[in-house]
Amino acid sequence: MNNKHSKNSRTLSMYVRLCAGKRINKAEEANRFGVDERSIQRDIDDIRAFLEDQKAESTAESREIVYDRIHKGFVMTGTDGSAMSNSEILAVSKILLESRAFGKKEMEALLNKLVEGCVPLRNMKLVSDLIANEKYHYVELTHPIRNPDILWKLGEAVRGCNRLEIHYQKQDAVQENVKRVIEPVGIIFSEYYFYLNAFIVEKNATGRYEHKYSYPAIFRIDRIVKCREMSEKFKLPYNGRFEEGEFRKRVQFMYSGELMRVKFLFFGRNAEAVLDRLPTAKIVSCQDGACEIEAEVYGKGILMWLLSQGEQVEILRPEWLREEMGQKLGKMQERYQ
Repeated sequence: MNNKHSKNSRTLSMYVRLCAGKRINKAEEANRFGVDERSIQRDIDDIRAFLEDQKAESTAESREIVYDRIHKGFVMTGTDGSAMSNSEILAVSKILLESRAFGKKEMEALLNKLVEGCVPLRNMKLVSDLIANEKYHYVELTHPIRNPDILWKLGEAVRGCNRLEIHYQKQDAVQENVKRVIEPVGIIFSEYYFYLNAFIVEKNATGRYEHKYSYPAIFRIDRIVKCREMSEKFKLPYNGRFEEGEFRKRVQFMYSGELMRVKFLFFGRNAEAVLDRLPTAKIVSCQDGACEIEAEVYGKGILMWLLSQGEQVEILRPEWLREEMGQKLGKMQERYQ
């Protein structure tokens, strides 16, 4: 029994170190565990057999144990099908840094965990060096989330259909908080911030809660000052459930509002940028150097994006949005006269 336990511990120890990018020398391992080199070879063969079984179960598994003749030791090559590759870790790290989603200390701790927990030891310094400059010059937002745990609390409320009472810091009056009773339905990250999608509810004449609007409001999570779970739960019919992915396709700059269909002309050289920015956009026709594009969107956030395109766009429908665009352009022109 003791011998079996010793062999298991020995094999697991070598496996963990191989996964970490370390090299296994038979003579050194034999001396470490007080066995002969043939026992170490059998342990390595067991690890190889295990990896072969993993390959049979997953086509993404590519790890192998090979002998490095130069350094006279066994090393693991390839990647675990369930683990992230070096390239993926680097890409995710870069995306996290660009997002500016967390405070400087939180971001640094998160990146360290990501690199130390996923990158093989032999590549850890390389990945760390590739992101070191951006980590050093990282600038946190003026109003980052100071309590990251609130994301999990809100996620549980979404999952459990728990009605919440929140105190929310208004955008146009940061010193003023408003109290809202809400039914949370989703969490989205966009343009540097985390947002909570939730229906604002108010009591009607019979004392029952009902939706104030037909569409969910959008609350920037870093502006939620207080959050209290209420005793009541709410029901959300399956056919009326909120889908973050579908909502994200139709919202710009997190401006909520009624769902509408917009049609505009795009005079730019390449409409691919429009299709990437507006996932619901479709090119209706192209002629005379302009593409007619339709898109389904929520709220007036689309107007902000269209304004950013300058002379490359012209709104066709709806008429009220075209008029509002003209009014804003008129006010802009007045400032430069």
